[in-house]
Amino acid sequence: MTRFSFILALLFTSPWEAAEIVEVKDRGPIDLAPFSCQDVTRSSVISRVCYDSESRRMLVQRHAVYQQYCDVPQDARDALLNAPSMGWFFKTHIEGADGSGRYGCLAHRES
Repeated sequence: MTRFSFILALLFTSPWEAAEIVEVKDRGPIDLAPFSCQDVTRSSVISRVCYDSESRRMLVQRHAVYQQYCDVPQDARDALLNAPSMGWFFKTHIEGADGSGRYGCLAHRES
């Protein structure tokens, strides 16, 4: 009985930190541990933005699909989160009207 009580005490006093891994379009699974994520409730297009300041990678969840963007400065992420229309800002400044925006990861690999 003492052993059981000890195990219960450990379970309730230890912080539970489950890794969150998301499936990213054209990338596969990515662990969100290094990312700082914000859920978005004021946009009909974007539901979550995750940013890793060390690698300057940003994951954007749109319509339940995550996409990755590379070499994104923190001020661009901040501007997205503070834009009056996040969908418009995203389409114009992050993704680009034709989908080949300046933060596309393939563009950064080829440069």
